[in-house]
Amino acid sequence: MNQSNKPILRPSRVLKKLRAGQVASCVKLNLGDARAAEIAAACGVDCIWLDMEHVPNSIEAIENQIRAAKMHDVDALVRTRRGSYSDLVLPLEMDAAGIMVPHIMSAEDARKVAWQSKFHPIGRRALDGGNADGAYCAVSVEQYIAHANAERFVIVQIEDPEPLSDLEQIAATDGIDMLFFGPGDFSQGIGRPGQFDDPRIADARQRVAAAAKKHKKFAGTVGSIASLPSLQELGYQFISIGADVVALREYFANIAAAFGKQTTSAAEGVYSGKQK
Repeated sequence: MNQSNKPILRPSRVLKKLRAGQVASCVKLNLGDARAAEIAAACGVDCIWLDMEHVPNSIEAIENQIRAAKMHDVDALVRTRRGSYSDLVLPLEMDAAGIMVPHIMSAEDARKVAWQSKFHPIGRRALDGGNADGAYCAVSVEQYIAHANAERFVIVQIEDPEPLSDLEQIAATDGIDMLFFGPGDFSQGIGRPGQFDDPRIADARQRVAAAAKKHKKFAGTVGSIASLPSLQELGYQFISIGADVVALREYFANIAAAFGKQTTSAAEGVYSGKQK
C-alpha cells in the first residue's frame, strides 16, 4: 500500500467485469496520441485497444496511451507484433492490462505465447519488476508475479481457418485467458475477403465462443451495437465496437458534406440575385 492507502498495483477493470459475468466494452485506437486515448477513456469505456500490428506507433507513444487510460481507471489492451518475446513482454511491463497476439496458428503457437507472457508456475516470462507493472520495485517479487498472473490477461486471436483443427487444445492452454475471433482476416483465409455473410464465418464465430466456454476461458470479438445481443447470446463477453479512425472520418465527412450544401445554397442565392 502507498501513503494514500490505495493499492499500488492496479487490478484489471475488464477482468473484474468478465469474472462477474458481465460484458466489457472496448474501442480501438489507431492514432498514437495520448490525448486520443484520454478522450476515449474519459467517455467511460472499459478498455481501449492499442495496435502495434498494423499501426506504426512507437513504443513510447503506446506507453503514454496506457498512462492516459489508467488516469480514468480504464484498461489498455495492446495488440502486439509477432516477433521476439520482448514484443509480448514490453506492453505488459508498461502496465497494459492485457496483450492480444494476432494470427495464432496452432496449439503449439498458443503454448509458446503463454510460456513467454505468464510468470511461474504457468510460464517463464522474463522477470524484471522495475517497471510500471511492478510499481518500480515497490512491491515484492511474490506480489508482482501473483498480480501479473491474476490481473493481466493474454488474448490469442483466432482469425484464420488453420487453427480451428487445434481449437480445443488452444482453448485448454493454461495461461491463455481469452480467445478473440477476428472475422476480417478469417474471410480472407477462406478466400472470400470482406464477405462477412459467408456461413463459414458464422460457424467459426460460434465454435470459438463454444470452445472458450467449455475450457472456462473468455471469448472476445469485434461487433456493432446492433450485433451485441446475438454476440452475447453466443457467449462473447469482450466486444470491441468502433474505432477512432472510423469516428473521425464519419464526423469530418459529415461536416464537409453539410458545408458543401450550405455554401452551394448561398452561392446560388447570390447568383440568382436573392442576396443583396
